[in-house]
Amino acid sequence: MERFPDIEIYLAVADVDAITRWLRGALGDEEMTLGRAGKGIWRGRASGAEGGIGIMLVERAADGYASLWFDCDATPWPRDADCARDAARELGCEARCSLGGWQPGDDPDRFWQVLPDGSENIMEWPDSGR
Repeated sequence: MERFPDIEIYLAVADVDAITRWLRGALGDEEMTLGRAGKGIWRGRASGAEGGIGIMLVERAADGYASLWFDCDATPWPRDADCARDAARELGCEARCSLGGWQPGDDPDRFWQVLPDGSENIMEWPDSGR
């Protein structure tokens, strides 16, 4: 299975405490914290990988959804969709992600949607600029 160089998902709910608890368990780092790094921006680093796993959470990044980004390929999830499934299940909220590694010519408005009940589908999510 192809492993993405980084992981990014979008969450319908940006509860920093709940996301931190989930990430601590998923990444195996009970000391990991997300600290405020600006208005609506949170950063953290989980141990485990060489140099750690850089994490950034941006509240209301796209149409009210929060962006959660992992800056390496050493996460427990090989692809964005794997992370989105785990997040939707553990956080009880909708998660979205790109369909795969983006290539020039791909439709940037097509995303993978994962609902808390486990249902999944491809959706159109045009960039509204909000």
